[in-house]
Amino acid sequence: MNNPLITDEEREQLLVNGRARAVGQAIDPLPVVRLFTPDAHVTWLLTELDPEDGDTAYGLIDLGIGMPDVGTVQLSALASIVGPRKQPVMRDRYFQAARPLSEYVRLAQENGSNID
Repeated sequence: MNNPLITDEEREQLLVNGRARAVGQAIDPLPVVRLFTPDAHVTWLLTELDPEDGDTAYGLIDLGIGMPDVGTVQLSALASIVGPRKQPVMRDRYFQAARPLSEYVRLAQENGSNID
């Protein structure tokens, strides 16, 4: 399944992490990709992709309302979202994870938003 929001390399790393979690490994990976809405302050730091459907991603979701949390989202759904100024969800081409997901979650919950 091709998705314009992630590169082939990002998809493969997300699937590697998803397979590890699916077999019960305790993992705390670095986020692989950061997606965002340029006009709505919503971000997704994704660490893995469900190996069964290849569409359900897991990571830190910050809807811009002060309550960031971990959860799942379908990449196919993100591809159809547009913000208030009709801007689509975009991939942050320059994002490089600086810490594991648990640290992003802790800092985001302390600050009320994703800080990176």
